[in-house]
Amino acid sequence: MTILPQPGILDIRLYEGGESRIEGCTNVLKLSSNENPLGTPDVAREAFARAVHDLHRYPVTDHAALRQAIGEVWGLDPARIICGVGSDEIIHLLCQAYAGPKDEVIHTEHGFLMYRISALAAGATPVEVRERDRTTDVDAILAACNRRTRLVFVANPNNPTGTMIGQSELRRLAEGLPPQALLVLDGAYAEYVDGYDAGAALIAERDNVVMTRTFSKIYGLGGLRVGWGYGPRAVIDVLNRVRGPFNLSTAALAAAEAAVRDRAWVTRCRTENARWRDWLARRLAEMGVPSDISTANFILARFADTAEAEACDAHLRSEGIIVRRVAAYKLPHCLRITVGDEASCRRVAHAIGQFKGVR
Repeated sequence: MTILPQPGILDIRLYEGGESRIEGCTNVLKLSSNENPLGTPDVAREAFARAVHDLHRYPVTDHAALRQAIGEVWGLDPARIICGVGSDEIIHLLCQAYAGPKDEVIHTEHGFLMYRISALAAGATPVEVRERDRTTDVDAILAACNRRTRLVFVANPNNPTGTMIGQSELRRLAEGLPPQALLVLDGAYAEYVDGYDAGAALIAERDNVVMTRTFSKIYGLGGLRVGWGYGPRAVIDVLNRVRGPFNLSTAALAAAEAAVRDRAWVTRCRTENARWRDWLARRLAEMGVPSDISTANFILARFADTAEAEACDAHLRSEGIIVRRVAAYKLPHCLRITVGDEASCRRVAHAIGQFKGVR
């Protein structure tokens, strides 16, 4: 065929979301997509329901009400906020606007797959940098930087490892980047870390840092796909120039605005997640299945080898439980397990105990 896409497009391996069905099984427990087991806050459901009366109208293009709400809750300048179709779209816009042929985009070896996909879609070269014990290694990232580096993506907390680095390391990374490079802090799981600002203070100090956030996790709005980014005014202005004018629906905007104002919901979800995340990690460790200290809403369970991880996954599926294999993240001996409610955590721990022969 002579009609060909841009270079890099055919190098993209399609992203596969977490499975939700097992053939022949009706009582499926889905722990593969890091969804909130408590669901969506009532105020967001009510706002979504009210929005049906305006479905014949185009949505607003400036997202002013949602940006104002985010700014009030997080103490940020609404003019420096951009809203997108999940944080995925913000990541994609950053690559589209700031990277291209002959440019490089750095990400860590176990980082979110969309960094590589979005870099290739923009015609840039993704550069994978090793981690240290499944944790971001600032020295390794700085060593990989050069005059072609345009973007550096760091998920903090990281997916699928659940690990994170502290503020001093983030600052050291930002200060050490070449002058033409942007540091992008992916804070999809930031709300699960009590007191963590996801990089807001660093952005206030510098002009080379951007953060991305999402409503898909702790706010339980994965089905509506709403995310946002915050950064220097000049960067946000550039991103808005390539953003589609009607990228978010009226219903999604209304639900997200209501959700972000429900601070009690975030506190409740964070507390419950920490309780059962720590319980599940301890219980699996007692069975000989270790995991790093997670700061997100999942744990990365490590097995002896790939064969054991795959066998455990097969056993879990036979019990109607879906977790996430992470071989695509170069962790074939691991399974990522979303933290569910109490019943879900006990069910998955019981099933793994059966597999390991532990009572």
